[in-house]
Amino acid sequence: MTEGRVALITGASSGIGEATALELARRGFTVYGAARRVDRMARLTAHGVHVFEMDVTDDASMTSGVERILHEQGRIDVLVNNAGYGSYGALEDVPLEEARRQFEVNVFGLARLTQLVLPTMRAQGSGRVINVSSIGGKFYEPLGAWYHATKFAVEGLSDSLRLELRPFGIHVVVIEPGTIRTEWGGIAADSAVARSGGTAYARQAKRLAEVYELADRPSVGASPRVVALAIAKAATEARPRIRYAVPFGAKALLALRWLLTDRAFDWAIMRAYGPR
Repeated sequence: MTEGRVALITGASSGIGEATALELARRGFTVYGAARRVDRMARLTAHGVHVFEMDVTDDASMTSGVERILHEQGRIDVLVNNAGYGSYGALEDVPLEEARRQFEVNVFGLARLTQLVLPTMRAQGSGRVINVSSIGGKFYEPLGAWYHATKFAVEGLSDSLRLELRPFGIHVVVIEPGTIRTEWGGIAADSAVARSGGTAYARQAKRLAEVYELADRPSVGASPRVVALAIAKAATEARPRIRYAVPFGAKALLALRWLLTDRAFDWAIMRAYGPR
């Protein structure tokens, strides 16, 4: 039964967040979609999703958002921490200010919003915290040091949190998307070229942009709805899995990472991303 259950989804203005909001609304959840760009969420409003502005780097914004939901609904059953972005470039070229911002969005915003909903979930004796990580939380790419550092952090944070919350009936689930057709790839590629396109790492930046351009092709990248369906499973199954890697290619890559030695995996990554 999902009727009467309340879900909060961050980063809901596009891609995975938008698809997830629509999917949970279709399944009978009362859905709140939060993002910085409210003007881009007209489609969600048309499907009955409550939309509002939230910046996960602004504590007051997050606090008021959670208070609004509790005032209107009296409960929060599912938190989908989806807000995040990929900022790329050689570690030598990325200003530490940008590195800190990426951690603020991808890690600390996720952690703070989770802090805000947990008292309610503990009082209810139930809840789901669903953290959208990435297969990039298990492997690595050149020019992606800061992004991968944030996703490795989300993986470790989620594992510890899962054990902390188990006694209170709260499930913590990690979603690990692979290649998905969203704005993410273009933003990552553009940032790599902008920061490292004119430096000693220019050839690597050019190659990374080429790889991410391929991800936008329907024959390569999967629809965001594939991830939304996995999140819906995590939100509704009586005993959700600890991790959902989607689509199938993501599972294959994670299996390859597990099977290969570090040196062998380095070779495979450089074959894919190395300058041509």
